Amino acid sequence: MKRVLAVAAAAVLLLTGCGSSGSSSSSSSSAGSGVSDADVQAALQKGGSLTVWAWEPTLKQVVAKFQEKYPNVKVNLVNAGTGNDQYTALQNAVAAGKGVPDVAQIEYYALPQFALGKALTDLGGYGAAGLKNDFSPGPWNSVQSGGKTYGLPMDSGPMALFYNKDVFDKYAIKVPTTWQEFLDAARKLHKADPKAYITNDTGDAGFVTSMIWQAGGKPYQVDGTNVTINFTDPGATRFTQVWQQLISEKLLAPISSWSDQWFQGISNGSIATLTTGAWMPANFVSSAPSGSGKWRVADMPQWQAGGTATAENGGSSLAIMDKGGNKALAYGFMKYADDGDGVQVRVDNGAFPATTAQLSSPAFQNTEFKYFGGQKANQIFAKSAQNVVTGWSYLPFQVYSNSIFNDTVGKAYVSSTPLTDGLKAWQDKSAKYGNEQGFTVK
Repeated sequence: MKRVLAVAAAAVLLLTGCGSSGSSSSSSSSAGSGVSDADVQAALQKGGSLTVWAWEPTLKQVVAKFQEKYPNVKVNLVNAGTGNDQYTALQNAVAAGKGVPDVAQIEYYALPQFALGKALTDLGGYGAAGLKNDFSPGPWNSVQSGGKTYGLPMDSGPMALFYNKDVFDKYAIKVPTTWQEFLDAARKLHKADPKAYITNDTGDAGFVTSMIWQAGGKPYQVDGTNVTINFTDPGATRFTQVWQQLISEKLLAPISSWSDQWFQGISNGSIATLTTGAWMPANFVSSAPSGSGKWRVADMPQWQAGGTATAENGGSSLAIMDKGGNKALAYGFMKYADDGDGVQVRVDNGAFPATTAQLSSPAFQNTEFKYFGGQKANQIFAKSAQNVVTGWSYLPFQVYSNSIFNDTVGKAYVSSTPLTDGLKAWQDKSAKYGNEQGFTVK
């Protein structure tokens, strides 16, 4: 039911954005016009109330510090749900024209859909474009849509390989530096211990798109309302050729990520690697404590030997809602949280930053992770952040597209459907939906 509601709300939002030239469109383009730093500072000193919808846990500490610095501002931090649950509530509020927060946490893959629906404030008039060098390339590119900036990066997910060193040592498996070596390691491990798998995978839209991104694929091309979807480009082909073998040879643990069984597999060594974003360490500590000391971090395996390419997986922005209230005050909070003192507050509480200042600082890079045997893992993560392949785009209706992943690509993980056929079905159904919403999709 949640998926149906989210899709229906998304349709309303997109139809409004593509088919209307009414007031919401004009207010979005002009809302930030000519708002100076002095205006923002004046709003912070004057004070007022802000409502922020977000589920990211370290924002609680950020809000506390922010209100200490600006005692005239009251921030009402609301957890309206995680990811799609919040997006459903947010889209419903936008459609109803009431109950819209001032600021909302929106993941990078979802931002274009809200931007195109005219639900967000263009931050150009606040001078946001001048902050480009404050952020690593992947997150900064992800808050751009149609040549405009619609949010400030809050965190990032440059990818790395997390692996169980004890398991690798036990079976004399070398840490893979290429995806072919990863496939070979998967075969060797599962042959040595049929209960152990190189990794788990039951189908995940974000993981698949991140892997294609790293492989140099650009399946989504967006030029205004003209959209191209192509899952047969060389990057997508590289991914499917390797991953199809892992699926066909039953080398992937049939366990869904974030389940209790998944954390048990991480803890007991039956799942030997994870390839995911740099935000993962805190989850190891909190949900798989018995794995402490056994795991390490390595560079993401490459599609071409000797390469350095990486991709982003996950990460969120903070954005100002177009129908929100005091936008200058909202921008002041957002900048504090994402590009001011709040960044270090979040890092100190376990978040992974998108800001170049933190990523390059000696204190950050020299942090030792007890869970990873004292390894200075941030050095690997920071390097990954700089090597994210450029030019990636998400669909302006990615929220919907991801919602149908399990009904299309997901079949390849549980049946004889080839992965290429699953991607073709995903492509076709996404294109059909896009055309129905007023896009020209080919």
